[in-house]
Amino acid sequence: MAVTYTLIKKDPLSQARAGILHTPHGDVFTPVFMPVGTQATVKTMTPEEIRQAGGRMILSNTYHLYLRPGHELVRRAGGLHKFMNWSGPILTDSGGFQVFSLASLRRVEEDGVRFRSHIDGSEHFFSPEFAVQIQEALGSDVAMVFDECAPYPCDYEYARRAMLRTSRWAERCLQAHTRSDQALFAIVQGVTYRDLREESARQLVAMDFPGYAVGGLSVGEPKSLMYEVLDYTVPLLPENKPRYLMGVGSPDCLVEGVARGIDMFDCVLPTRIARNGTVFTKQGRLVVRNAEYKEDFRPLEEGCSCYACRNYTRAYIRHLIKANEILGLRLTTIHNLHFLHNLMEQIRQAILNGNFVRWREDFWASWQDHQV
Repeated sequence: MAVTYTLIKKDPLSQARAGILHTPHGDVFTPVFMPVGTQATVKTMTPEEIRQAGGRMILSNTYHLYLRPGHELVRRAGGLHKFMNWSGPILTDSGGFQVFSLASLRRVEEDGVRFRSHIDGSEHFFSPEFAVQIQEALGSDVAMVFDECAPYPCDYEYARRAMLRTSRWAERCLQAHTRSDQALFAIVQGVTYRDLREESARQLVAMDFPGYAVGGLSVGEPKSLMYEVLDYTVPLLPENKPRYLMGVGSPDCLVEGVARGIDMFDCVLPTRIARNGTVFTKQGRLVVRNAEYKEDFRPLEEGCSCYACRNYTRAYIRHLIKANEILGLRLTTIHNLHFLHNLMEQIRQAILNGNFVRWREDFWASWQDHQV
């Protein structure tokens, strides 16, 4: 099997767990946060900087890479790892999220989805088989099944149809997948309907995938509702296989996701807010572009060991951002990725040391960014 999971330790007072994800491009300690490199690049960062910030596994986007530069070009280049000069593991999503995010540009059919390109308006058809074919050409370590990500909120019948179609498509993806050096993960859907989530999990687990994702969350529902869905969904997934919560990356959600048994996360949030002049701190988000930091000569966060905090002040980084200098965005991105990778390492060590619940309480005692 191309990708396997070793459970090292489980927290006795929660569902949190520490393990190792074994991939063709190296082992990854879990829980892990994966920066998003949609276009085969994590915006503003070199691969070396990602690794220096603590990154070990990244995510790229099947739909966008299919449109440009094209999956066959990437194959001719030697695969995505060689094309982008990233030696670590890569996970590619399937294009299923674009079924949600590009709703005005697509039409869902039983055989697949017709997209109208957001670049030039040209029409493209994604079937489950074609989504697998593209990901095999890209050569990622982990490929995802093609799924229908239903919006929140939506009515029960819509959610049920999308969930059942996702299961049918998952089976088609499994039959189409041929690369022995690539794992194919399934995606549990069902919006926020408990019976649909449970049915989806049962159907997919019966197909015996090497890993399972929980999709269709963090799409507008309250965080409390997302946690509730995880509470009853994650226990239905195999303990000896990795569990992946798609599209989640705020520090509080990472902590709570781990507490509910999740091993892998990805999100554009840390790099996106960095480009808007916002950084993570232990107390919550700090908007460094605000006027109050004009003469603040402290680092972005006291005690942080990232490159940005070791060398630059809030005042200087604010100046760069206000002057539209790219370096400012690079520094905030470096800090945010370092912050999340360091957070995940702290969580892992707390689990291994048997004090995750106490660590979680300390986190919430200082975290003040209580966005729903």
